Amino acid sequence: MNPTILNSSSSSDPSILFSYFINTSRLQIKPLPIFSLTRRYRYRISYLRCSSDQSTPVFTSEVFGGKKELSSIQSLVDSLSPSVRLASSVLIVAGAIAAGYGLGTRIGGCKNAGLGTAIALGAAGGAAAYALNSCVPEVAAVNLHNFVAECEDPLALKKKDIEGIARKYGVSKQDEPFNSEICDLYCRFVSSVLPPGNEDLKGNEVETIIKFKNAIGIDDPEAANMHIEIGRRIFRQRLETGDREADFQQHRAFQKLVYVSTLVFGEASTFLLPWKRIFKVTDAQVEVAIRDNAQRLYALKVKSIGTDLDVEQLVHLREFQISCHLSDELAEEMFKDHTRKLVEEYISIALDMLKSRTRAGRGVKEVVVELDKMLAFNSLLLSFRNQPDANSLARGIGPVSLVGGEFDSERRTDDLKLLYRAYLTNSLTNSCMEETKLAALNQLRNIFGLGKREAESIILDVTSKVYRKQLIQAVSGGKLEAVDSKAAFLQNLCDQLQFDPEKASEIHEEIYRQKLQQCVANGELSEEDVAALLRLRVMLCIPQKTVEAAHADICGGLFEKVVSEAIASGVDGYDADVKSSVRKAAHGLRLTREAAMSIASKAVRKVFINYIKQARAAGSRTESAKILKKMIAFNTLVVTELVADIKGEPSDALTPVPAKEEKKLTEEEEAEEEEEWESLQTLRKTRPSKELEAKIDKLGQTEITLKDDLPERERTDLYKTYLLFCLTGEVTRIPFGAQITTKKDNTEYLYLNQLGEILGLTQKEIVDVHRNLAEQAFRQQAEVILADGQLTKARVEQLNEAQKQVGLPSEYAQKVIKSITTSKMASAIETAIGQGRLSIKQVRELQDASIDLDSMISESLRESLFRKTVDEIFSSGTGEFDEAEVYEKIPADLSINAGKAKALVHELAQTRLANSLIQAVALLRQRNHAGVVSTLNDLLACDKAVPAEPLSWEVPEELADLFFIYMKSDRAPEKLMRLQYLLGINDSTAAVLREMEDRVKAVGAGEEEFEF
Repeated sequence: MNPTILNSSSSSDPSILFSYFINTSRLQIKPLPIFSLTRRYRYRISYLRCSSDQSTPVFTSEVFGGKKELSSIQSLVDSLSPSVRLASSVLIVAGAIAAGYGLGTRIGGCKNAGLGTAIALGAAGGAAAYALNSCVPEVAAVNLHNFVAECEDPLALKKKDIEGIARKYGVSKQDEPFNSEICDLYCRFVSSVLPPGNEDLKGNEVETIIKFKNAIGIDDPEAANMHIEIGRRIFRQRLETGDREADFQQHRAFQKLVYVSTLVFGEASTFLLPWKRIFKVTDAQVEVAIRDNAQRLYALKVKSIGTDLDVEQLVHLREFQISCHLSDELAEEMFKDHTRKLVEEYISIALDMLKSRTRAGRGVKEVVVELDKMLAFNSLLLSFRNQPDANSLARGIGPVSLVGGEFDSERRTDDLKLLYRAYLTNSLTNSCMEETKLAALNQLRNIFGLGKREAESIILDVTSKVYRKQLIQAVSGGKLEAVDSKAAFLQNLCDQLQFDPEKASEIHEEIYRQKLQQCVANGELSEEDVAALLRLRVMLCIPQKTVEAAHADICGGLFEKVVSEAIASGVDGYDADVKSSVRKAAHGLRLTREAAMSIASKAVRKVFINYIKQARAAGSRTESAKILKKMIAFNTLVVTELVADIKGEPSDALTPVPAKEEKKLTEEEEAEEEEEWESLQTLRKTRPSKELEAKIDKLGQTEITLKDDLPERERTDLYKTYLLFCLTGEVTRIPFGAQITTKKDNTEYLYLNQLGEILGLTQKEIVDVHRNLAEQAFRQQAEVILADGQLTKARVEQLNEAQKQVGLPSEYAQKVIKSITTSKMASAIETAIGQGRLSIKQVRELQDASIDLDSMISESLRESLFRKTVDEIFSSGTGEFDEAEVYEKIPADLSINAGKAKALVHELAQTRLANSLIQAVALLRQRNHAGVVSTLNDLLACDKAVPAEPLSWEVPEELADLFFIYMKSDRAPEKLMRLQYLLGINDSTAAVLREMEDRVKAVGAGEEEFEF
């Protein structure tokens, strides 16, 4: 059998459920008894009919088949009682023996013949008697069948009736025919009880089968075999059918058989019903069959539960769940689904009422009635869950949730919000939110699954409307104005509606803003408007800060519109009408001077930024300067007039306002700044003289600047661009690649000064721009004059002339000159180090001349110079090594780390030590004795830096020659001893060499040459 036979009935292709049946060799079908095989015939099964409201089963007469007829012999046996049948059997045997004896005696004529004939006829009589008694179980089985078939209600059968039939014929259940008939009747009955096809179980099948099983007295193993036989029958029907629908029906029938059989035999079903072995199904598939049918039965039972449930119903439901073998998790889920559907019915009815277009004014009340019923049902479930004996009640009792149901979608959430709003509106009908209504709203929110913010939004909307309505009535009726404590009145109103006082304050502000907008509709506030606003502010207890913010927003918006129109009029359009509108708006809207200036500053700075963007996008410095000049003119002719109109003063009376960020300067700082202004020629020109002031009608305002809108770097770059324009003049290109430069008078420097004020530059920043530009020009000329780094008297005069031309103070000029000469000298020093022309002695001379070599020479070059100096010491040929000089003084002069310098010396010494020995042998072979002595001295110097072990050489005689030559040079004894140790010469060899030296000196053999 296919393992999927017990899977869920939701399979998309039922035809594959029994595909495993094709291989029938895998089925180990137990042979049926001979009696049942010989009596197999087709019959029509009539099924048990039972509805949910009728628990009494109704059977037809065809459940057990028709009445069976007896043969002539069986009829004879049936007419005899057991005692008569026994007596008849005895008489037949005795009569046969007597007749045989008489017949044999008569025919044979002797006694032996009579005995033989008696035995033969006695055997025949015994066979006849046996045949008569052997059909007794069959007669009993036929009578049992007819008795049960004729019974109108099989459930009315009694076990004593079956036992009475067995006693009547003297048979027992051990008799095969009788027992087979009992099994056949049970099999027929079970087949009739199980619903056919896709019909679900009714719930009383298990009880009916158990009652019938006990009535006919069939044993559990034999009854279990009949259940297995029914399963085989379903299997055979599967092989006979070919369409999917029939295949699916057999699948459902097998699942129901497994479920009912498991409940009938209880725990014994695990070994009495070997589904897995016979039908090749898994334990999981058996569990699926039990689970699915248990769910269907429990669902049928749960449907009978309504909203008026009580404890007794819940207890019975729990008992039914246990009897159905349904898990608590599934039972809980199914009960919650059922309660959700009950609640959804209330919600659907309420929605239909709410959305009905023909509903009367009482429709909302009917909606609330339905919702109250739903809330009562939910409260009832909560009360059951909180009972002490809640464990004995049905699983899943608790608050209702719409999750997973019809209303669990965003589209239906809007409908739930409508119901929530309707219930909330009805709760505030009396302008008071009761505690019970508040609790009901919380419960309703939980049922609907609304978020806290969603519910609060609906509550705020509805309550705000009710609060606004109550407030309007209190104001219009004079009730609010008449009370002594308006704050207490408003707080009491909030408490009644359970309304947040902060939200109430926002409504007060909104009302005040609406009133203010009505008052300023004509562009100004009259005295009556001010009084009305004050009265409203007092009644609504609006703080002064909120009032100022409202005025700044609404009146400021109107004033901003006026200012924008005035600015848009441009340089030529700012006439008397515009000035009048600005003055009217500034004073008629009753804005403070600070607020009005803030609004105007914001609008003006936007225009300034547009000019700046155009200047940055210009293709040349001249075009950028022209755009900046337009901005200066706009500031002078429009912005200055605008500021004057806002203040209510003539534009000529405006005085420069110092920047707030600038600190007050001390007398010394003022003197120093004044000196810088006088020293820089371009700065002096930015200060207007009387003649220039006469040419310019008026100066621009300085209150509105771009200091907070642009970074300092960008502001200084713009100022520098215009300064270069002032210095170079306007350049005009003509054909053939020529250009004409038009010089400007000092008026441009006054515009430059105004540009600095518009950009919000401080005096220090302006001075830095002028000085940096002059320093840059002077550096370009000084680098040409000091190309080789030599500073002569003639070049000093040239530098002084260049300094006067650019107007750079002398101290900054000296810094430039020093930086150039230092840079040139550093380059020359680096070149000398690279070429090996600079020694440590020259470095010390430069330091004595107060030249900072650390900044001029990189660390790598200083290390290279140190390495070169140490290498010269190791190759000097003197054999001397001053540790203080090499490890302390030279690193200090070159600013090198002492530890690093010492490691470098050790590295060089170790390398030089081995090379010195090789070089000395090479010179020995060349007979260069002076070179040998010098190289051995270098070897000793390296040994002083890094004490070495005795050196090895392939030819020991050459080492002795080296020692002998060094000994002839009359060196110090300590050097000879150290060299003897390094060359590995023992004392005896050294003594022989000394005697040889003395003998050579004695005979005057200094001129001879010896070969060793």
